[in-house]
Amino acid sequence: MSDDGKLVMMANQIGRFYEPQRQVEPVAAIATHLRKFWDPRMRAAIIAHLDHGGAGLDIPVREAVQRLKAGA
Repeated sequence: MSDDGKLVMMANQIGRFYEPQRQVEPVAAIATHLRKFWDPRMRAAIIAHLDHGGAGLDIPVREAVQRLKAGA
């Protein structure tokens, strides 16, 4: 699995954790998690992956990475 594949898998796992939670807005929670807990290289890599089409990213994760990019 490529480095991008690993990041996509990890980001989607985070997304699946937050999606069913009723007390948070999933996209905002995913973006916050990525901002707080992923190092700058990981964040840059997932943003670059999105910029190149975002293959494999679940929709809420894709939206969260877009928010992350906008706030970066």
